[in-house]
Amino acid sequence: MKKQYHYIRTGIFGLLLSTQALQAQNTVTFKTDAPTQTINRNIYGHFAEHLGNCIYGGFYVGDTSHIPNTSGVRKDVIAALRKMKIPNLRWPGGCFADTYHWKDGIGPKSKRPTIVNTWWGNVTEDNSFGTHDFLNMCEELGAEPYLSGNVGSGTVQEMADWVQYANFGGKSPMSDLRKENGRQEPWKVRFWGVGNEAWGCGGNMRPEYYADLYRKFATFMNSDFKDGHIFRIASGASDADYNWTEVLMKNIPLHMLQGVAVHHYSSVDWNRKGDAVDFTEQQYFATMKSALLTDTLIRKHTAVMDKYDPAKKVALVVDEWGGWYNVQAGTNPGFLFQQNTMRDAMIAGATLNIFNNHSDRVRMANLAQAINVLQSVILTKGDTMVLTPTYHVMEMYSVHQDATLIPVDVHSIDYTFGNEKLPAITVSASKDKAGTTHISLVNIDANKAQEITLDTHGQAYKAITGRLLTSAKLQDYNSFAKPNTIKPVDFKGASIKNNTISVKLPPFSVVVLELK
Repeated sequence: MKKQYHYIRTGIFGLLLSTQALQAQNTVTFKTDAPTQTINRNIYGHFAEHLGNCIYGGFYVGDTSHIPNTSGVRKDVIAALRKMKIPNLRWPGGCFADTYHWKDGIGPKSKRPTIVNTWWGNVTEDNSFGTHDFLNMCEELGAEPYLSGNVGSGTVQEMADWVQYANFGGKSPMSDLRKENGRQEPWKVRFWGVGNEAWGCGGNMRPEYYADLYRKFATFMNSDFKDGHIFRIASGASDADYNWTEVLMKNIPLHMLQGVAVHHYSSVDWNRKGDAVDFTEQQYFATMKSALLTDTLIRKHTAVMDKYDPAKKVALVVDEWGGWYNVQAGTNPGFLFQQNTMRDAMIAGATLNIFNNHSDRVRMANLAQAINVLQSVILTKGDTMVLTPTYHVMEMYSVHQDATLIPVDVHSIDYTFGNEKLPAITVSASKDKAGTTHISLVNIDANKAQEITLDTHGQAYKAITGRLLTSAKLQDYNSFAKPNTIKPVDFKGASIKNNTISVKLPPFSVVVLELK
């Protein structure tokens, strides 16, 4: 009896040790029996607001500039964004959208009225960049335009006219006006935002009031085109305002609603955002905690939407996300210019993994913003251009666009700071139409490398390659003087044996693996 008890005790002790060992490892398992969906390419969208030097001096330099351009848009910017496979671009705001009257930005540039940008620095701009400039630029980029309409200070007629101007191919007052201004064929714009941040800068509305206003505007956005349809996106909640989502889903008929927005920015603290470059590990940890909160926000907004839309016909559109810090010293406070470090690469990689894994409901997103504002992918200064760490993450992750999600089960070791902890790794995986599997992995731990065991669940692969983005310090960035401090390099830290992949991720790094 004693001998039998010894064997039982030994077996239980061994099981506990093996369980503890398993818990002390990073493990990723393909869930090949789980439902899958396509990772919509529009998750990788961007945002261009009339804010600071995003449009003027960023995208647009004018057709008389010495900087090489196509109809006033920088050629180097076009080439960089095309390489990144930008799928869509949101314009003209943001808060600016609900002060913008689109008819001010059409016709001869010399006759366009000026406007004071009351939201961002009270600067006066001349409307030289308007509807034609933006939509033609999107054609050059190979990106779908996402127009954010004016609900806050605009009218239903103004919005209806814009839809007709952009989309109607027959004879009408607005299509005739478009032709007078040099564009014969309609652009067939699919994505339309019905206002922006209606709870705040878009009008300080109650959700019940906005829901009724949305229904009114959406009713008259009916200048459809034969080979497509209008995708109307409601101004959604800020962060954890689940009541806003509830009211919209409850009060707007589903046939009038294709998307509901939500905005979430990652920051140390909303009132004390900290410096974009000179930050401590404590501030880094707090920022990553805010970024990883995205998963919880999506889950809870999705749960509300599921009550009214169990078939998930309505998309959750995260059309503003990214890191937000104090503006760079010596720059206009209203221009929101900040540098872009490895911390931003961590935000981008982790957030995009979250979006991919929730792609059943999240089918569109827009990083804020594309050039010279907040978490930019491009910085410009005169005729020079810098690609940021965030740009490189977006370019590396472009392999997931329109690929089939491979659900993963992740067990992560904790990244600890003080008494708090966060999962050190995030992962997403997909298989493209050619049958190639891509796995994106992020290690947010500021100090420790992470070894990961990845079980492909019977999927056999013969070859593995990868790309790595990291640097010597979290605070490193690409400057105009040193534009290539951070860029992707070949990754050699992965191997395959018996359908198991072993990976060693350096501290604060992003890796994208390709398996064939």
